Order: sequence, then C-alpha cells, then structure tokens
Amino acid sequence: MPNTYPAERRLAASIAAHESWAATEDRSARTAPARRALDAKFLEQAGGDPKRAESLRSAYFKRLALKSAQSRRRAREATEAAAAAEAELRAIGGGCQ
Repeated sequence: MPNTYPAERRLAASIAAHESWAATEDRSARTAPARRALDAKFLEQAGGDPKRAESLRSAYFKRLALKSAQSRRRAREATEAAAAAEAELRAIGGGCQ
C-alpha cells in the first residue's frame, strides 16, 4: 500500500534518491544528457549564438543564486523573529520553559 503521508513520501523519495546516487559509478555520465539539454535550451533561446547563450546561462544561474540568497535571508529573519518572540514570552513569564 503506497504511503499517503506527504512527509513520509518525501523521506522515502529522498532515501531512494540517495541509494540511486550511491549506486552510480559515473555521476558525470549520468547527468550529461540533462546538461546537454540545458545547453541546447540556452542556445535555442539565443538564436544559435554561443556568446548570447553563455550570457543567458550566466543570467539563469545568477538568478538562482539571488533567489537562494533571498530565501536564506528570509529564513534567518524568521528564525530571529521567533527567537525574539520566545525571549519576550519568557521575560513576561509565559511560553516554553
């Protein structure tokens, strides 16, 4: 019977992915088709111009880096806000001890 709980499905999928990668001897060869497809996508978007394709590729990965940095900042701010709220609760005698 398949697992119906999302957290358990994610965990099972993560386990399967780790086992699959552990059984992969040549990681580069396994990912080569995906890298070629992404390069072809950028080249197509650039109308066949390799220089423009490289710029599109750089912009794509810099956009991913920006989103990652923003996400890490928001997570840090949320953690800091939660810690401040807990400290405030403790100061007034409430919250978890």
